[in-house]
Parts: sequence; structure tokens; C-alpha cells
Amino acid sequence: MSESVERRRKGARLTNSKSRWSEQPRGNLISDVSEKRGAIPSGEDDGRQGALKRFSAMWSSFRKGKRDRVKEPESTDPLGPEVADNTSRQQRYVSGQYFFEYLVVVSLKATGSNSYEPQITYQFPKRDGMGRSQKEEEEKTLKAITLFCFPEGISWAPLTEYHSETFSFVLTEIDGSRRNGYCRRLLPGGKGARPPEAYCIISSLACFGLFSKIFDEVEKRRQISKAMIYPFMQKLREAPFPAPGNTVEIKSFIPESGTEIIRLTRPLDSWLEHVNFATLFSCLTDREVLLVFAAAVLERRIIFIADDLGTLSQVIHAVAALLYPFTWQHTFISIVPEILIDVVMAPTPYLLGVQKRLLDQVTDQGDLLVVDLSEDKKDTFIVSIGDEGSILPPKLQAEILEALSHRQNASVGEELNRVVSEAFLQFFVKTVGHYASHVKCGHSGEHGMFEKKKFYKAIESKSTQRFVKNFIQTQMFDLFIQEVEQQQPGPQQGIFHRKILEYQEKKKREKTKKH
Repeated sequence: MSESVERRRKGARLTNSKSRWSEQPRGNLISDVSEKRGAIPSGEDDGRQGALKRFSAMWSSFRKGKRDRVKEPESTDPLGPEVADNTSRQQRYVSGQYFFEYLVVVSLKATGSNSYEPQITYQFPKRDGMGRSQKEEEEKTLKAITLFCFPEGISWAPLTEYHSETFSFVLTEIDGSRRNGYCRRLLPGGKGARPPEAYCIISSLACFGLFSKIFDEVEKRRQISKAMIYPFMQKLREAPFPAPGNTVEIKSFIPESGTEIIRLTRPLDSWLEHVNFATLFSCLTDREVLLVFAAAVLERRIIFIADDLGTLSQVIHAVAALLYPFTWQHTFISIVPEILIDVVMAPTPYLLGVQKRLLDQVTDQGDLLVVDLSEDKKDTFIVSIGDEGSILPPKLQAEILEALSHRQNASVGEELNRVVSEAFLQFFVKTVGHYASHVKCGHSGEHGMFEKKKFYKAIESKSTQRFVKNFIQTQMFDLFIQEVEQQQPGPQQGIFHRKILEYQEKKKREKTKKH
């Protein structure tokens, strides 16, 4: 085994260990933030300090646990009518998964003149029967959630009008498990100026569109009475989560309207169900998206700036989705709470969403890409390294832009997502789709070994070879290959591998025609 391969393997073993916070700078960043900013004086609020300690274990990774790293998407082939009629309940629903763990209401409680503290005022269902240590951990997580629901901090002016907004965030636990937070902020009922409140659903399931529709129903009931929300959520909690392409029906009673049937349909392309590419392309041009993708694919530090929380969360999730079949392995915070703004100084790769009013606190450093998503921007790239346009091979850049131009004919939603994802998936098919040919099979019971040098030297194009030599140094590629090395020999499954086979067959046909 070569020295470089052995060195890579040692590094990988460290990454895969239980101590997953190697990306975090030395010292407790979160504690340092609170001390420097004086945001939470020592001893003043033990619960809030618990939330910050919780953040020190959450902020530094978007990664899924090892078991999920290269999990292929579920089959996206639609069922015919006859097959669909005979589909069993087990096939129509994801076994053992339900829509959400709990719903919390986060309200702003006045602590002084225009000073508010976010507090959980309702939790459904109540978590009974937990042990003491479990309960303590859960309380810390709930405290942390309040900061994500109101990342602006404690300064608020009461409002008489407020357009509701929906956004999401990801909580990554030390063991690699992930929970998604879906949040809708709206103005509570009442008269006169008042602060908004947030409804937050915590779920292990990633499906932004589906939960946005659920929040539409929540908001409709909230306008009648807060008491109307909970029977609906109880019905939802009892309903099993549908498999891709299937629908679940929820019956819900509303005074003066009677019983309504709410149909919640899960997209066929389950790996794209947490993504809304429309927001990304409404904020950036095709070429600007390509520059952001180039920086992300080499795992650089990227900060997105916007006023709207929904824009930040949707764009940052969309950028991460462009990397499929690879997974962003570093710090990922779709909306950085103000109290954690010093995370921007971390020297390691990250994807961060920051509200525009905090812009001055993120632009006083170099070696990163700062992307302005706001409508009134002067320049899209406030800070850049300058080489983003030369990272990707020119021919493949042109092919991506050509493929993206076809989205003008695509409708919104699933069809748009499919066109965009196909453009970037083909990029990876053409650059690294030959990887399987360069995994040397081990003896019986032994893992395979990736032959890195032969892999990139097999590429004919010099510009593509130069890109691939850089890309294979990233952690996302390294962990992808680790999984391949550990798999049993045999045909690979999933969308990426299907596209690779289609591309290889196409090249064979073209070669045959030439001869």
C-alpha cells in the first residue's frame, strides 16, 4: 500500500470515529462566543447555557451518520394502476416512520424594553416516561431550537403586520443522527402591536415541501383558534409517512367548514424532496450558480447573505443537493443565530446562511466566498477568491449551462428539480463515473482498494484531469470511495449508477458508429 493511500486511510479512520468534531477549531467556540459577546452572563440562565453547550456539539457537522453516507435514493419508478391497486400498506408507507416527533410553539417573552427571550410555550405531545439524563438532553435540545426559531437575537419591536415565513434547519447529533426543524413564524391573534411566534416541527424526515403544506394547514387553524391546531396535529402524528410517490389522507374538522380531507403527497424523487431549486435560480443567474457549485465541490468556505430566512434555508439546501451523489461533510448551518456569528471565523469548510444585517461581521476576512441573495444587491459576490470560474473544465461548464437552459420549458416543482439535478449529476458521471473500474477487488473477506493514480490518469482531457486531481482530495469524495471499497463486489444500485451505465452505453454506440 502506498504512503499516500495509507495516510488517507488513517485520516479517514479518525474522521469515522465517535469523536466527530475534528472540524471544530480548538477550544469551545460556543462558550467563547457567549463570553466575548456577553450575551449570557455566567449563572444568569442555566437553561440557555445548556442550549449553547448543546450547540457546541451540533454546529460543526451536516454529516449523516456513516450508515447514511452514500445511501441511495429509493426507487423512483412510478407504479402502474394494477400494481398500485395491489400495493400493500407496507409498500405505501415507510415502515416505522411517522411525520414528526413533536411540535413546539416558541413565543417571545418580554424581558425589558424591546428585549425578548424566545421560550417554548407549548409542546405536543408531551415527552413522558423519559429517564433523567434523557430528559436533560431533550431540554437542552429544545432550548437550542428556540435560538434557531428566532436567530435574530433578543431585540424585537412589536408589530401590527407580519408576513408569515417558513424556513428549516438541521440538528446533527454527536452520533451522526439528524433531525430536521421546520419552522413557520406568524403573528399571533390579538390586537395592537405584538411580537411574532413560531411553530416548529421536529422530524427525522427531510421533506420541505410536504411540511410547508402542513404549516399552511396549521396557519389556517391558528387564525381561527390555537385550540384547532392540536387535533389536526394529533391526526397527522397518527398517520404513517407515505413512501415516495404515494399520498396520505388526513381528515380534519373545522367549524363552519365541516370535515376536510387533506391530501399530503410525497414526491417520486425522494432524494430531492427537501429541495426547492426555484429559489436558488430566482436569486442567482445560471453562471453564478455554477461558480457557487465550483466552490462547494472543492469544499471551500461559503456564506450566503439574505434578509429572508426562507430564502437562506432553501438556497443552502439546494446548493448541498447539487453535490449529489456526494454529501457535504463539513459545517452546515442554514441560518446562523446571531449569538453564534463567530462561527464564520472557523478555518475549516462550511456552508452558512447569515442574515444581511450581520454582513459587516462576515466580510472582514478573505479566503472565502460570500454570496448576496438579496433583491437589492449591488454585487452577487461580495467576497471571492477569484479563481471560481476556472475550477470546472470549460467544456463541462458549457454543457451544464446548456442543460440548465432547458429548464425554461420545465414547470415548477418536481419537473424543475429533475432538470436541474440531471445537469449536475451528468457532470459527476462524466468526470468520476469511471471510478468502479479502478477499485481493485481484495481477496475473500477483504476490502477493495481504490487506485487513485490510475483513476485520474485514465481521463483523456487535461482540464478534466486537473479538476479530478483536486476533487479526489476532498472529504466528500474520500468517504464516498471508502464506502465503495467496503462494499461486496457486484453491480451497484441507484440513480447515479444507472446514469453511469446509460452514459457508458451511449459512448459505446457512438464509438461503433465511427467505426
